[in-house]
Amino acid sequence: MDERVNAASIEDKAGVMTQHELAIMGSSSAIGILGGTFDPIHIAHLRLAIEAREALSLAQVLFVPAGQPPLRKPPQASAAQRLAMVTKALSAMPEFTDIFLVDEAEVVTHMASYTVKTLERLRAQYGVRRPLVLLMGADAFAKLPLWHRWQDLFGLAHIGVATRPAADTNVLSDNNLYTQVAAWQTNVGAGETATQWSMDSIIQRIGLPADISHAPAGRIVPFSITPLAVSSTLIRQRLAAKHNVRHLVSDHVLDYIATHSIY
Repeated sequence: MDERVNAASIEDKAGVMTQHELAIMGSSSAIGILGGTFDPIHIAHLRLAIEAREALSLAQVLFVPAGQPPLRKPPQASAAQRLAMVTKALSAMPEFTDIFLVDEAEVVTHMASYTVKTLERLRAQYGVRRPLVLLMGADAFAKLPLWHRWQDLFGLAHIGVATRPAADTNVLSDNNLYTQVAAWQTNVGAGETATQWSMDSIIQRIGLPADISHAPAGRIVPFSITPLAVSSTLIRQRLAAKHNVRHLVSDHVLDYIATHSIY
């Protein structure tokens, strides 16, 4: 049977799942999705995947290198090189074999890499009932209304938002996250009704990691990670200045960069 449905109906599907079905599915079946240009992939990307898996009880994390990211300048490394670097970074982590996987579909296509399209493809692949969790940092989350068809993301996956550790262990009191949600009100598309994308309707989606197992999509789930002031931009700048970046990227990736004179 073809389980592919549109984004709007996936959340509705969860409403008719029996408790028995939910128990069988379990939170451990959730799949994390970590997209990016990975130009290059670095330790903060890897720590995000590790800590998201622990915090959100993810069965696997898919690394999805973007082929042609539409909202930023073209990556300095080619799509094939960025795919190779992600593959090499993960190969250096044998304890995560079959847990951290690479999805190369965006790299082999010549189409722009829109997250909503990626999620539609993965939703068709995994079916309508399996929880998918789109992983992102708080800075990316704040800019979500600028993304292509951003409203449809909630019908396709949960959104796991990596935040800085807070003194208050209650994630629902994350003031920074609420501030970002409030900022969305100035960015909501003109074609959307105020009721559908009101502050209350967005905040009602904010939940706990345990909520992920109760539906395939629809929640905003913040989780704390170790703050690391590392970025691909920083690494490219250091390499351009002939500065050392060892331990900011894995040795496998660093060797690949040097061999191919990428940056």
